[in-house]
Amino acid sequence: MVRLAINVDHVATVRQARRGAEPDPVTAAALAELGGAQGIVVHLREDRRHIQDRDVEILRKTVKTRLNLEMAATKEMVETALAVKPDIVTLVPEKRQELTTEGGLDVVLYEDALRSAVKTLHDGGILVSLFINPDPRQVKTAHKLDADCVELHTGMFSEARSFVQRQDEFERLETAAKLAHKLGLAILAGHGVDYQNIYWLRNLPEVEEFSIGHAVIARAMLVGMERAVREMLALLSR
Repeated sequence: MVRLAINVDHVATVRQARRGAEPDPVTAAALAELGGAQGIVVHLREDRRHIQDRDVEILRKTVKTRLNLEMAATKEMVETALAVKPDIVTLVPEKRQELTTEGGLDVVLYEDALRSAVKTLHDGGILVSLFINPDPRQVKTAHKLDADCVELHTGMFSEARSFVQRQDEFERLETAAKLAHKLGLAILAGHGVDYQNIYWLRNLPEVEEFSIGHAVIARAMLVGMERAVREMLALLSR
C-alpha cells in the first residue's frame, strides 16, 4: 500500500506566531505516527520561519518511521543534513518571499550544482530525493544526477479550476510517474494534496508515498492529529 508521510511545518508556523513553545511539531510528529503515518517531513528553511534546528535534532532522535528533511541545496543545509543524518533529504527550491514552495526544483537548469550536493549527501549515507515538476526533462535529469527518488510536484493539479485542466495535469503526473518508474527512480508526490483530490491521485500506481502537510494539519485542528491521519490513510487504502 502507498505510504503516507506527514509534513508538520504548519504546526511550527502556529508556534512561531507567538515565538513560544506550543504547539510543538515534535509532539505533532509523534501523534501522526500513532495515527499510522509512515514518515515525517520537515522543511528547514534558510530564514527558519517555522521549523527550527532544535526541532530537526529532536525529531531525528524520536521519529520511529522515516524522517525526510526538505531543504535548499546550499552549503549550510548540506552540512546540517550531514550532521543530523535524516533518513532522506529532499532538495527543493526556496525563496524568502514565497508563502509556500511555489514549484519544482529546476534540476535541468541547476544540474551542475545539484550533482555536487547529491554526491556529498550520498557519501554521507543519506538518500536523496528531488522535488520536481512532472516534466520528462526534469525526470531524466534527476536520473542523470543519481537521485534515489523524485517527488512530483502536484501543485498545478491541486490548483486546477476545471475538470479539463485537472485531467490535463493528472495526465502530466501520470506520464512523469511512468517514466520515473521505468528509469528505476522511487516516486513520491506532494503539494496541495487534500481529502478530496486524493481520490484522483491515489490512481497513480507508481507513487510509493504521498507527502501531505496543510490539509492534514488543518483537519487535525478540528478532530485531532491521530484521527486526521487515520482518515487520510483510509482514503489511500480504498
